[in-house]
Amino acid sequence: MPARYPVADLVVFATALLRGAGLEADKAETVTEVLVEGDLLGHNTHGLALLAGYLADLEKGAMTKVGDPKVIADFPAAVTWDGNHLPGPWLVTRAINLAMARAKTNGTCTISIRRSHHIACLASYLQRVTDRGLMVILTCSDPAAKGVAPHGGRRDVMTPNPLAAAWPTDGEPVMLDVSMGITTNAMTRRAANEGRKLPGQWFVDGAGQPTNDPAAVFANPPGAIMPMGGADHGHKGYALGLLVEALTAGLGGFGRADRPEGWMANVFLQVINPAMFGSREDFVRQTSYLAEACRATPPRPGFERVRLPGEAGLRRRAEQLAQGVELYPAIMPALAPWAQRLGVAVPMAKG
Repeated sequence: MPARYPVADLVVFATALLRGAGLEADKAETVTEVLVEGDLLGHNTHGLALLAGYLADLEKGAMTKVGDPKVIADFPAAVTWDGNHLPGPWLVTRAINLAMARAKTNGTCTISIRRSHHIACLASYLQRVTDRGLMVILTCSDPAAKGVAPHGGRRDVMTPNPLAAAWPTDGEPVMLDVSMGITTNAMTRRAANEGRKLPGQWFVDGAGQPTNDPAAVFANPPGAIMPMGGADHGHKGYALGLLVEALTAGLGGFGRADRPEGWMANVFLQVINPAMFGSREDFVRQTSYLAEACRATPPRPGFERVRLPGEAGLRRRAEQLAQGVELYPAIMPALAPWAQRLGVAVPMAKG
């Protein structure tokens, strides 16, 4: 069984590692908050599993340690920043705070960030917006990376391009975070390293044949991840992946056409204030009615009940806050050398 760690101990540990690697205090604290939130929600490839890679990029100068984003455009409801490879979680959190403030008076605010460093788990940002009675859409792509083949192709062209959104109801918010690839690069790499097959034919090998073996992606010739929908309906994930690229690289004015290098992200963020459209009351009345209708639907065989997107993550978050965060077994061994190098004590597992 994976080890569990008290949340507070993980926060102290990760913050100390980032500070030891030279990241400014406010940036280190924000990055830690977002990474730990990812693990709390159960996204264990996009929580503290990312920290060793972030520390490596800080060490070699690929993640910018100090400073602010460059403002490219600033209109009341439309903002563009150049992130200059600053920490992605810090940039996105700062953008959310700005977008929420402007949406209160403008009804909506959209922020495009180009050349951010990696932004971690998209679901980690959502509840801070819905807690204010607002709706959020967040998506990103990495113009320097690939992984996913277009539908009908056998070579990778795009990243998995996650899309997240959330909105309030009269109870818990609805929260979604889905990849336009049928799986993520991180999950593919982890499964290949562990010699595991995945549940379906989610990949194409170098000859273009569907396979459940993630190792095919890294073979010679290389394969690729299929778009969401797989061999049958992958045209849907492919189309949505193109949409994400237009919203991120297109609106930000920087992307694959510029042949960038390094671990980065282009980001599209939009916050919507329901009170400036119909009314907040009517918005919640509609979202709550549909949420309840979904929950009340009789389940088909094999399902205990119908759940809403994000519901399982919120349950897992509450359980882990109380009982400790269940870290994936490979995470602490990857961080232990960094802790030794930076003189930071490794937290003790519970029990």
